[in-house]
Amino acid sequence: MQEPTATDLDRAIGFTIPDRDARGRITRLGPVLDSILSAHAYPPAIETLLAEALALTALLGSTLKGEEGQLTLQAQTQNGVVRLMVCDFKAGELRGYVDYDAERLAALPEAPSLFALFGNGYLAITFDQAVTGERYQGIVPLDGESLADAAQSYFLQSEQIPSLVRLGVGRDAAGRPVAGGLFLQHLPDGEEGRDRIHTRLDHPQWQHVDALGATMGADELTDAALPLETLVWRLFNEEREVLVQGSTAMSRGCRCDVTYIQQVLSRFPEEERREMADENGLITVDCAFCATKFPVPFETALS
Repeated sequence: MQEPTATDLDRAIGFTIPDRDARGRITRLGPVLDSILSAHAYPPAIETLLAEALALTALLGSTLKGEEGQLTLQAQTQNGVVRLMVCDFKAGELRGYVDYDAERLAALPEAPSLFALFGNGYLAITFDQAVTGERYQGIVPLDGESLADAAQSYFLQSEQIPSLVRLGVGRDAAGRPVAGGLFLQHLPDGEEGRDRIHTRLDHPQWQHVDALGATMGADELTDAALPLETLVWRLFNEEREVLVQGSTAMSRGCRCDVTYIQQVLSRFPEEERREMADENGLITVDCAFCATKFPVPFETALS
């Protein structure tokens, strides 16, 4: 009897390459991604976009320290086919959704470009550091050919750190979606009085790491039979030392519940709440993240 093929899905690992002054993360999403996408029945172009965004969110979110930290990724435009895309990560839990114009999307090619979807849009990435209580946000235009290009621009413009982001989306043998991502960064020397942008100019180690990382293809990122550690080894097996750090497990999460919704509704004036209710006295709240409808009796929404 043939043994089932091992799969490495729904986790991220970190690693450092000391001799190259570089660090990285790699992730692959499977059942978690399928659970999020299947709740919405998005068309293929939107599914691919959200799958890439969730892989990026997993990469960046897993860098946070402490379970209460949160990473939010938001892509928005005023007149694009995609009006809003939001993903976030907290304590290994991922969620995301896309608001788009179905009629305008239907008029686009099967695989629309980033500009076709967003037009003159922007990407905002917010790190809420629970350990220090600090909040960082950077906003960059959605330029380039892909979401990975926009993310690289974010780190170069917001943090002045050369970075490489690779994202890939595919299907497993059963047709279920799989998404993977690779994130590499150059570590600044931190020499006093030096701008971090100099890391691009006088450290050939980064060019070496960048060139190797660019060879990572979507087929490898989405091949669940390849452990994440194997992918790291394939890229950097000639290095003297590669330190693999802890693994972060991913799960689908949504923080909506009836009690929270009741609290939100109680902030509206009573007359507005009465207008929200249907003929049965129910206020129906639809969670965009998990596509769940919550019917809340008008009386319980009172403050």
